[in-house]
Amino acid sequence: MSATTEAAPLRIGEVARRVGTTPRTIRYYEEIGLLGEGDREAGSHRTYAERDVERLRDALRLKGLLGLTLDELKAVMEREESRDALRAELQADATPVARRREILEQGLELVERQLELARARRDELAALETELAARRRRIRTRLKEL
Repeated sequence: MSATTEAAPLRIGEVARRVGTTPRTIRYYEEIGLLGEGDREAGSHRTYAERDVERLRDALRLKGLLGLTLDELKAVMEREESRDALRAELQADATPVARRREILEQGLELVERQLELARARRDELAALETELAARRRRIRTRLKEL
């Protein structure tokens, strides 16, 4: 397949297999606005493009890595969409320099918020790791005492 050829549309089961989830999860993510509803021709199944697969993969990755609630995940994904729109505007030849600066500043703010969230989750995980290590030491001590 050439680089300019767009991949064939995917049905929900194939998307689910590719990202390691279920069709039900995909439908739910559509329902709450985390994922578009795919394309549907009259009387046929909905289909998804590669961009939908990547968006879903990103959403599941962020949810799993950061332990996000669905509301938090939706906010993060909306920020990603904002960044994508800003990136497209930034790359347009007709965008004036002053607007490019604004776009880069907005992009920086979006990334800063995501970094704050990632760091907060990292700190929570570090605290959990410390707590579990202390429990392990106590259990090992008790085992030695027996």
